[in-house]
Amino acid sequence: MTAGRTRDLRIDALVEAAADTFPGLVPTAARIAAERTRAQADKEGLEIDQGIFLRGVLRSPVAGPHLLDAMLAPTERALDLLPEFARTGTVDMEAVRLERRDGVAYLTMCRDDCLNAEDERQVDDMETAVDLAHLDPSVGVGLLRGGEMSHPRYRGRRVFSAGINLKRLHAGEISLVGFLLRRETGYIAKLVRGVRVPSGADEPDGSAWQWPTVDMPWVAAVDAFAIGGGMQLLQAFDHVIAEAGAYLSLPAAQEGIIPGASNYRLTRATGPRLSRQIILSGRRIRAAEPAAATLVDEVVEPPEMDAAIERSLDRMRGPAVVTNRRMLNLADDPPEEFRRYMAEFALQQALRIYGQDVLAKVGRFGRPA
Repeated sequence: MTAGRTRDLRIDALVEAAADTFPGLVPTAARIAAERTRAQADKEGLEIDQGIFLRGVLRSPVAGPHLLDAMLAPTERALDLLPEFARTGTVDMEAVRLERRDGVAYLTMCRDDCLNAEDERQVDDMETAVDLAHLDPSVGVGLLRGGEMSHPRYRGRRVFSAGINLKRLHAGEISLVGFLLRRETGYIAKLVRGVRVPSGADEPDGSAWQWPTVDMPWVAAVDAFAIGGGMQLLQAFDHVIAEAGAYLSLPAAQEGIIPGASNYRLTRATGPRLSRQIILSGRRIRAAEPAAATLVDEVVEPPEMDAAIERSLDRMRGPAVVTNRRMLNLADDPPEEFRRYMAEFALQQALRIYGQDVLAKVGRFGRPA
């Protein structure tokens, strides 16, 4: 399917190629499209076959790294938007606004009606924005923050993220490949490892010895809360600032699903006891409590947030910061260990999103008020 790994197929293209090349191995694109028109509880669970297949691919020490490497390449959408972003310094998408100012890429999540709850639209917009930020040579550091909300409970306030959009999950619009796997191996992996560039692209003599990705440090600013996927995101950032009243939580176990790569990354940050309290018991961590020290770097009062952000961005500039974060990430988040985790995640998450407990819980979001 990849012509001896000479073709880079992203996960969605790979499962479609598998369906065409080996009929019956995984569901066809047409069957998956038809399945998407149904509520989650009414689906046949065809994605489980995709999970079995992708577990096999990612388990392979040959095919697995090739697939994850392919996912680090910039998307076609980002390449199409790059000339506009280079010219204007701004790109407005449905879920994310990207601005370039003084060498900083400011990413603002702007799903104001749903507290930045993530769906496939937001995953696509986030990956596009992360690609553009990395591909602009004038950008040296990035910031992610939530925008002001129109949601009645938080109108006019900034909110970081409410996690996965459970209404979309109930409606059958949160897919294994397009959301759950693309999110982890796409834009979040790019935040950690950077965006892949062609070998030798930055070297006039075509040398292939240089670092294979364009990468840079990233800062996250947490207003109000980082729930679920929002808290998962923080584990990929180099510096996290939270307002004093903010809280963090990973309610995935209560929702019945796996919290992305947090089972892989969180223990490394917090130690095994606290990570189990957060993931298995749903413990909510307040930014100002001592336990948050392994999750956030600074806690500031809301009026001080903008100044704290600017100080952090200034500290993160410089080539030595970039090089040292590469080495830290190699030690803290080794690609081979990430690959092995994602192999099992592909299947276990596929099974979870069709578990009866999950279908019962998300079904509440489809009932009339």
